[in-house]
Amino acid sequence: IAIGNGTASRETDKLAGDLLKLVPELKAQKVVVSEAGASVYSASELAANEFPGLDVSLRGAVSIARRLQDPLAELVKIEPKAIGVGQYQHDVDQYQLARALDARVEDCVNAVGVDVNTASAALLARVSGLSATVAGNIVVHRDANGAFASRKALLKVPRLGEKTFEQCAGFLRISGGEQPLDASAVHPEAYPVVERILAAAGRGVKQVIGDGAFLRSLKPQDFTDERFGLPTVRDILRELEKPGRDPRPEFKAAQFADGVEDIKDLRPGMVLEGVVSNVAAFGAFVDIGVHQDGLVHISALSDHFVKDPREVVKAGDIVKVKVLEVDVARKRIALTRRMGDEPGQTTSRASGERDGRRDAGRGHDRNRANAPRPQQQAAPFNSAMADALKGLKRG
Repeated sequence: IAIGNGTASRETDKLAGDLLKLVPELKAQKVVVSEAGASVYSASELAANEFPGLDVSLRGAVSIARRLQDPLAELVKIEPKAIGVGQYQHDVDQYQLARALDARVEDCVNAVGVDVNTASAALLARVSGLSATVAGNIVVHRDANGAFASRKALLKVPRLGEKTFEQCAGFLRISGGEQPLDASAVHPEAYPVVERILAAAGRGVKQVIGDGAFLRSLKPQDFTDERFGLPTVRDILRELEKPGRDPRPEFKAAQFADGVEDIKDLRPGMVLEGVVSNVAAFGAFVDIGVHQDGLVHISALSDHFVKDPREVVKAGDIVKVKVLEVDVARKRIALTRRMGDEPGQTTSRASGERDGRRDAGRGHDRNRANAPRPQQQAAPFNSAMADALKGLKRG
C-alpha cells in the first residue's frame, strides 16, 4: 500500500497498519511515498491522455502508487522543477536549469535502461537518441503489432533509422526475446565480441550469462580488436556476469516512530529515523514524520569536520537523528546526527569552534583562535538557520 506523505499521511499510515493486522494472510506491506509533484502530473495533459475517465485526485493516487512500483518510470512524466530541486531553483537562469535537469534525468534513464515493451512514451523520450515523436511511434507500433521480439525489430518503427538505432539500442531492453543479449546493456554492435567469447569457451550464451566464476577467469585482452578496446571488453564481461544490473541501491523506507505524528509530540532527546529531504550549504533538512522537516546543522552532521554537507548526506538518505530543541510556535526543529550531543546544546558553540579551527588553519589570528573562550551561556532557541546566516555575514 503506497501512502502519500502529504496531509494526514501518518494517520492514514496508522489506519493501514491497523487494517493489515486484521488480515495477516494478505502479507501486505505499507510504505510512505513522496508525493512531490503528483498534483502537477494529475493536472497535466499527459495524465489526461493516460486516464481520460479518471478524476484528478485519482490520477494523483495512481501516480503515487506507480512511484512505489517503478519510481524512474513515473517521475520522468513530471517536469523536474516540479519535484523540488532546492530552495534556490527560482533564483537561477531557468533555461540553463531546465537543460541541466533534463540532462541529468536522461543520464538516470540511460544508466538504468528501459524495457521497450512496457515503457511509456514519456519514458522512452528520455532515452538517448529518441525524440518525443519517435518514442510515440514506438508505442503506436507496439500497440498495433504486439511486443518487440528483438532490438532489430525496432528498425521497422517509422522515423527510427540506422543512426537513431545506433544511439538508443544499448539503452533499450527486451526481456524474453529471440536474443538473450537484447535484455542486457550490451550494444548490438558489440555482439561479435560476445560471439568470440562464446566460441573460445565452447558454450552457449545462456550458459555463459550469469556465470561469474567463468567470466572472471577470462582475460579481456584476448578479445580486443581494432574496434573494441580493453575498457569496452571489460564492460561487456561485467554485463554478462550480471545482465541488466540495476545501479539503484536496495529500496528502503524510513520507519517513523509510532505516536510521533505532530511537532507537539517531539521531546528533546528523542532518537528518530528520518529521510533527508533537502541539503543546503548550512546543513540538511530531515523529514521525521511530523509534517515539518527538522534541520541538522552542518556542525552536527558528523563527528568530524564537514566542509560541505553533500560530502556526508544526500537527498533520500535514511538517517538516525536526535532531537535537540523544538520550537512549536515557530515550527522549528533542531536535530543532530551526533548521538553524544545533549538537548540544550546549541549549534552556535560547535559552529564557533569550527570557525576557530578554520581561521587557525588559514593562519588568521592564530592567538585568538587558540585562546580559551569565555563560558558561553546556552542561547535561547535561534535555530541553526541563525548561525548559518551569521556565518554567511562573516564570509
